[in-house]
Amino acid sequence: MNSTEKRDEVLLKIRPLIPSAKVSDKMSAAEKFQNSTLRPVIKLQHTMLLLAFRNYLQKHKVAYYSLNTENRKKYIEKIFSTDVNFRNQLGGMIIGQFTEQEYKDFHLQSDLRKRLINLIKQRILSQVHVL
Repeated sequence: MNSTEKRDEVLLKIRPLIPSAKVSDKMSAAEKFQNSTLRPVIKLQHTMLLLAFRNYLQKHKVAYYSLNTENRKKYIEKIFSTDVNFRNQLGGMIIGQFTEQEYKDFHLQSDLRKRLINLIKQRILSQVHVL
């Protein structure tokens, strides 16, 4: 077993199972990738994504914590629509957990990047009450 195979095996082994993330033959390739790879990796990286977001708030000295829930959500939406560097940082945290084949597959489907960023944004929005 070479180092790439070993790395891929370890990555797959540590991913959480998501029973609701079904994969079927009727799904598009993008949906299959989303449920078999993106959702488990995002769940695995949950703590790191929230930590990165908190770090972003601290670094940018945002008065986020004085906002009400609705305005916090609007602020998160604004960050994701305007801050390309931050989106890329979060995306990189997920892509870095892909196997070699998943990385290749990810770059073959142009709409997967958008799905990835939307899933990360939804994950952060769903945690607005703990941030």
